[in-house]
Amino acid sequence: QVQLVESGGGLVQAGGSLRLSCAASRLPFSNYDMGWFRQALGKEREFVAAITWSGSRTYYAESVKGRFTISRDNAKNTVFLQMNSLKPEDTAVYYCAVGRRKFSGSYSYQRTDEYDSWGRGTQVTVSS
Repeated sequence: QVQLVESGGGLVQAGGSLRLSCAASRLPFSNYDMGWFRQALGKEREFVAAITWSGSRTYYAESVKGRFTISRDNAKNTVFLQMNSLKPEDTAVYYCAVGRRKFSGSYSYQRTDEYDSWGRGTQVTVSS
């Protein structure tokens, strides 16, 4: 069973930065796309960023473009989300998830039903 463990969340002031990590195990990590989603209290889970299995392509929600950067280290089975210029509206639980296997064909990268295994999440709180 795939295991994903997120870390790096916390409380930060507006304008600050955080770096989230997601360590994967029991998965041929380098064969899979990975994504980050977030869910604010009382809202639906929403797409934040995704990265292809090789790291050659990245995708971002409009709300985080230019502020967040997704990356991965396949040697360490870890995907990262660098979050800069944080805003109070970025407050949410952040989840990483396993996308499709390489060469599976095109998809949107933005729908939750395109992802299989999910971590338990890490809380990010941005104070104004």
